[in-house]
Amino acid sequence: MMRNRLILIVFVCCLGWLGARAQSYENAQEHQCLKCHSNQTYTFHNDLMERQESRLMNPYFVLDTIALKAGVHHVFDCIDCHSYEYTTYPHSANIKLEPLATCLDCHGGDESFAKYQFERIDEEYQKSVHYQTYGDAFTCSKCHSQHTYTATARTSSNVQEIVEYSNNMCLSCHNSMQEYKLVSGKDNPELVEVHNWLPNQKLHFENVRCIECHTQVEDSLMVSHNILPKEQALRKCVECHSSNSRLIASLYKYENLQSRKGNGILGTMVSNDSYVIGTHQVPLLKTLSYIIFIGLIVVIIIHTIFRILNRKPDDK
Repeated sequence: MMRNRLILIVFVCCLGWLGARAQSYENAQEHQCLKCHSNQTYTFHNDLMERQESRLMNPYFVLDTIALKAGVHHVFDCIDCHSYEYTTYPHSANIKLEPLATCLDCHGGDESFAKYQFERIDEEYQKSVHYQTYGDAFTCSKCHSQHTYTATARTSSNVQEIVEYSNNMCLSCHNSMQEYKLVSGKDNPELVEVHNWLPNQKLHFENVRCIECHTQVEDSLMVSHNILPKEQALRKCVECHSSNSRLIASLYKYENLQSRKGNGILGTMVSNDSYVIGTHQVPLLKTLSYIIFIGLIVVIIIHTIFRILNRKPDDK
């Protein structure tokens, strides 16, 4: 009896180990879904012709397994979010029409995620031009891929990395003819032409997030989700290049970046590739610069006066 129980326990453990191993993202070829969705091609049995055939996988359905493993949702399996019917292959065409889960479906009302303020984010998002134009058809996944999303803004200590990650989300649609037209039904605007008023575009695109100029800043939120219409986009240089820069309340406000203060302002400028002139000012240095400037003017005036007073008659 004891021997049979031991065999049963070992058998169950082996099944559990095989199941976990089969659903692991570590080896895509052992995962039930990734066997197809991590490859450029897939194979199926053609019942009509009675043979195995291969087809090209839709590139939008090919998953980057490295990014998938690094994403915040890597602890979940595919059918935790997708219909269980997807375990049947070939997939039924009808299940593709089922709405996908949104962030609030899982995170809304959950105290363990309260610090991320998903409800507040949703309130701000519903004010945005995206929601006002497309309604519920424009879901979280249009910007945040559930497969590969990482909380870069919260975890990275590199501002350049935060800027690149954030801007890539915007550019994935606004710099793609196919994606932009898929959502809007319109041709993609030329970014360079639309931003022809902006001096040194390349420098701005590489070092400042799109949302710095295209959102309404909310100090109490990590990232503002109220995307403004283009007519309301920020165009005043002084809004960023000043001691009261709005970047202090957005790009530079992350707590994990406050450690830069230990290096002082100069250290921040040297270590931060996305440093924006005017956003960090030292009151003492500012006062000293005024004193030096005023002193220089006084010296010039005094020098001029002495030149006039000591001028010889022959100099007339």
